[in-house]
Amino acid sequence: MRMTAHAAGFDLCAAIERAVILKRGEIHLIPCGFAMAVPEGYEAQVRPRSGLASKYGITLINSPGTIDADYRGEVFVPLINHGPGEFSIERGMRIAQMLILPVPPAELVVVSDLDDTARGTGGFGHTGHV
Repeated sequence: MRMTAHAAGFDLCAAIERAVILKRGEIHLIPCGFAMAVPEGYEAQVRPRSGLASKYGITLINSPGTIDADYRGEVFVPLINHGPGEFSIERGMRIAQMLILPVPPAELVVVSDLDDTARGTGGFGHTGHV
């Protein structure tokens, strides 16, 4: 469900029978209790909830996670605890958010040369911005 009229994402809730204790550094795959059919040409992106991440260090181990249009199984959220201590995940707790986004058609083409840019091959940290 969306919690406000202008929320970009749908909150995903933990569909667990009893609390899951997530110890520091541990990863748990938390079921959400539903499956869905994402329309062709779209993906569902699963992202961390900012409150859980900023207050407790609870986030997704792969962020964003992608649910492809041809997946029909139950939705799960892979949570990791980067916080200082244990964290209890309770039944019904909002644990992640999900956006449904278009996937533009793209074709990869092998070329022998790339065009030049001002940045060139400068990688991480090259632009000088933190």
